[in-house]
Amino acid sequence: MALVVDTGPLYASLDRRDAHHAECRRLLQETQELLIIPAPVLVEVDYWIHVRLHAGVFLALLDDILAGAYHVEELQLEDYRRVRELTDRYADADVGFVDAAVLAVVERLKEPKLATLDHRHFRILQPRHTDALRLLPEAQA
Repeated sequence: MALVVDTGPLYASLDRRDAHHAECRRLLQETQELLIIPAPVLVEVDYWIHVRLHAGVFLALLDDILAGAYHVEELQLEDYRRVRELTDRYADADVGFVDAAVLAVVERLKEPKLATLDHRHFRILQPRHTDALRLLPEAQA
């Protein structure tokens, strides 16, 4: 099994000032599973790093990818079909390309969980392979 990582936890793990930094860093460091970053997530993370931090942080992330800490999952043709379907179906909920691509990858890999801070979108998105995704880190009570 693997843990697919959305933009929020990946970015938060890199930004010490982020409110979710500690829990996201712990989640990504302590998992024994392969960490998978859908390729579109890297574009969003790059954007937020350049807006809020500095380019060196993204270079360090790329070094981690090259060292094998993360696996970048490229989209396949079937994923683009699913992205189109999801963005059309959930257009009123403002589900965009990256969220739809993340779900398409999760579905293709048949993963029951997702590392995300975006509970608003991923609670409404209905995966094909399970009733609901387990979203990590889990919300604090």
